[in-house]
Parts: sequence; C-alpha cells; structure tokens
Amino acid sequence: MTARPAPGDALAAAYSRCAGAAGGSWHSYLTLHGDTVLAEDADAVVVAASVQKVAIAAAVLTEVDRGRLALTDTVELTADLVAEGTGTLHLQAGYGDRLTVAHLLVALVNGSDNTAVRLLGRLLPGPRINDFLAAQGFRHTRVRPLATDERRFYLGTTTARETYALLDRLAAGTLLSAAGSRALLRAMRWAQPGYCDGVRRHMSSTQRQRVAVKHGADEDCRHEVGVVFGPDGAPAATFVFLADRLPEPDDYGGTHPAVRAHAQLGRHLLDAVGG
Repeated sequence: MTARPAPGDALAAAYSRCAGAAGGSWHSYLTLHGDTVLAEDADAVVVAASVQKVAIAAAVLTEVDRGRLALTDTVELTADLVAEGTGTLHLQAGYGDRLTVAHLLVALVNGSDNTAVRLLGRLLPGPRINDFLAAQGFRHTRVRPLATDERRFYLGTTTARETYALLDRLAAGTLLSAAGSRALLRAMRWAQPGYCDGVRRHMSSTQRQRVAVKHGADEDCRHEVGVVFGPDGAPAATFVFLADRLPEPDDYGGTHPAVRAHAQLGRHLLDAVGG
C-alpha cells in the first residue's frame, strides 16, 4: 500500500500544480499548524493591490485602540471622494452621507471598497499608516501618499513574507486588541456578501465562514491572502498567494487562471485542516 503524503507535502504539491498551470510569477507563503509549507520568492516587493486594505484596517483599528479615533467617528461622503472600481459606495445615486469608521472598515475589507480607502484617508493620512507599518517591523509594506495631498494615497507595495506576518499576528491576537482582532476577522470571514470567487469557491456556506480572506486584483496581478480556521475555531493555516505577470489581465472574474488556481487551493487548504 502506498503511504498517503503528509498534509503539508500534499499542499505543497497542489500549490506547485495549480500555480504552474496558472502561469505568471508567484510570491507565496503558507503555513499549516505553525509549520512552514512553502515560501516561494517571499521577499519580492510587489504591487499590493487590495490586499493592502487589511494593513490599512489594522492601522485604523490601532488608532481606535489608542483612543485617537473612535468607531463612531464619521466622515462625509462627497462626490470628490468617490472612487470607481470595487465596492458599492460609488453606485449611490447621490452623496452627502456621514459614514462611521466602523461602517467604512467593513466596506474596506469585506467589500474591498475603493471609496472607503479615500474616506478613511481623511481620518488617517498615508504617512501615519506607514508609521504604523514601520513600527510593526515591516520594511516594504507601504501605502504611497500623493505629493499633492497626503490624505490621498495609492495602495502601494508589500511582500509575501510581510503580509504573512501581519495575518499571523492578527490571527494570534498580537497585532490588535482583542476587540479590534474580532472586528477585523469577522468582516474578513463574512461571506454573504463577501469575496467567494477564489479560495472559498468550492465550500459550503458554513465552511466559508471558517476562512478569513482578502483578495486583490490590478492589471496583471491576482492576489489572495487569509487565514483558515480549524473545526475547533483556532487558526490552522495562514496563506499568502501573490501573483503577477499573469495572462488575461482584463479578466477580473472567477474564470481567470490564477483565480481558478486559488479556488482549487482553497479546497486543499480546508481539507488539510479538517474540512
């Protein structure tokens, strides 16, 4: 009888197959029950796209923990702050709402709302977000403030290793307060609505709630990062899949080769931790 490969070895083999079939350049980090399964080109500095929104949310919640912001603080949604692309705030027929920090955080990480980035920037400018990231020991994870207005910024850059460290600390409860950790992970785990084209695609609704995810897409980049929780509710696997130089840059749906790869890997991840 042929021995079944260990879960970590099986995951590494599945990753090699899926990433190879998708093409492009992959920069990844994956652990299972605290053991490193793979670290591929994990220190390459890449366009962060919307996975950077987790770092922005963590910076905002740190300000809340320190009493410099409150979840009930509000900012006005004006037409000049509306950003097209992902999210729903830009779909409104009119503006003038006053939105709370709590509302914007959910829109940021669950709906990946680009307008929420601009609104939170009015409360926490890009340089202060970068100060938070530097204080956490990250060298390459940075937003990029505009020279003309530091409260407006691009999502910037990161590495697979630094994104992994941020997620690992978030899941362990060492990045934020207990309340901040719960709020951020709850928004990332919620799947109705929520991003389900990738890692969570081949899962039941209940299983999807066990996976905290954030995806990002920009031109030839397709990223997905997150934490898979075991049946006991404890974090069991942390994954960072950053990929660029991919084919089919105009396909932002579930048919993109890298997104299909994420979907296959998600099922392997869930099975490895006890699906």
